[in-house]
Amino acid sequence: MDPRLSLNQITTKAWSLPEAVAGCAAAGVGWIGLWRDKVAETGVDEAARVLKEHGVRVSSLCRGGFFTGVTPEGSPVDGVAQTREAIDEAAALGADVLVLVVGGIAGNDLAASRQRVADAVGELAPYAGERGVRLGLEPLHPMQCADRSVLSTVDQALAVAREHPAEQVGVIVDEFHVWWDPRIEESIAAAAGRIAGFHVCDVLVPLPDPLLGRALPGDGPIDHRHLRACVEAAGYTGPIEVEVFNAGLWARPGAEVLAETVAAFERHVA
Repeated sequence: MDPRLSLNQITTKAWSLPEAVAGCAAAGVGWIGLWRDKVAETGVDEAARVLKEHGVRVSSLCRGGFFTGVTPEGSPVDGVAQTREAIDEAAALGADVLVLVVGGIAGNDLAASRQRVADAVGELAPYAGERGVRLGLEPLHPMQCADRSVLSTVDQALAVAREHPAEQVGVIVDEFHVWWDPRIEESIAAAAGRIAGFHVCDVLVPLPDPLLGRALPGDGPIDHRHLRACVEAAGYTGPIEVEVFNAGLWARPGAEVLAETVAAFERHVA
């Protein structure tokens, strides 16, 4: 098995954090990407204990951000305050990377919304750096610009990240969101030294839903080995998370989904 494989916890959403960590350990998967809601259910201290007990490391914590105040649920949030809390959680869990989904358009002003993101990252980057946590800006597909992220490309995320030390702010390359970009090879190359995470999955065709239209690698059109080669050429050698939002997978037993995840990764990504 590729030692860089990481299970992003959302792929086995039905599992609790202890179940997911134990499942990874039993399957020989040494990394897991955690979500804050699952951490909250278990408690930070207990989550850290479970991880240590099973010898599973945290590839990332998801998520901070929503700096524009706009969320898919429509309720206003203080993204900076919430992200400070998330940074502290990441440090306590031994997660080197906190994934940021920066928020949708505020007040129908895209330029101002992006500036709010840049300002928030500027405020938080030193705080994260002091705690040994790297902020990972994750651009999302343009169809999610209105409600989830005003950063839609690696280039846009990189422009914000470059204002700060590389050890404090990087970018996340998530295949689902960026595989379509005609500049993706050039953008990944330009992000050398700034890639904080690489997330893999496939796209369902036809796309049933802009959020849940994902599949395990090999069940769609994405050339995973090509994109992996690109991020590795840019110097990324860290864990590779399989992150799949798919209601069908979520309804199935976690152990079955994890076994299929490992098989798909070995067949199409490794």
